[in-house]
Amino acid sequence: MSSKLSVVSVRGSIKGMLEDVNGENKRNFVETIELQIGLKNYDPQRDKRFSGTVKLPHIPRPRMKLCILADAADVDRAKQIELEYMTVDDLKKLNKNKKLVKKLSKKYDAFIASEVLIRQIPRLLGPGLSKAGKFPTPVSHADDLANKVHEVRSTIKFQLKKVLCLGVAVGHAEMNDDQLLANVMLSE
Repeated sequence: MSSKLSVVSVRGSIKGMLEDVNGENKRNFVETIELQIGLKNYDPQRDKRFSGTVKLPHIPRPRMKLCILADAADVDRAKQIELEYMTVDDLKKLNKNKKLVKKLSKKYDAFIASEVLIRQIPRLLGPGLSKAGKFPTPVSHADDLANKVHEVRSTIKFQLKKVLCLGVAVGHAEMNDDQLLANVMLSE
């Protein structure tokens, strides 16, 4: 499927938006840039709803908070790259308490879990993370943890619900034109 947008028009829009965001309307935080996609001739009641993920070339949310649900080997690897972690004992302390699991899911934007723990997570935490749409991405001991963290940070999720509009974060105000253009063209 080819894009209906031309690269020239998108580049012009990005340039104007960045000038506005970084000009006189500059805020005291780094603004996230979101792409809104409106669907035409699509009936969510009749047609199938869809969801998915797209891996972008540049990280759209650099301050994304990640946590690894780790076994002993992955705890050491997490310490090396200064990644927050929780062990099986930490998860057992939550004891399927819905409020604590919800608090955990709100604290972090995404989770990674050791492959050996992935089957135990529903038993330890209940359905809380799945309901929040934050079920952990598995990582094996053979995978490079830093690369996996980068991959999770640069992946965006989209989901069509009842409204005929999709919104996805494609970047932030500190990115340059070319980085934003690459992310927008890949995600639309």
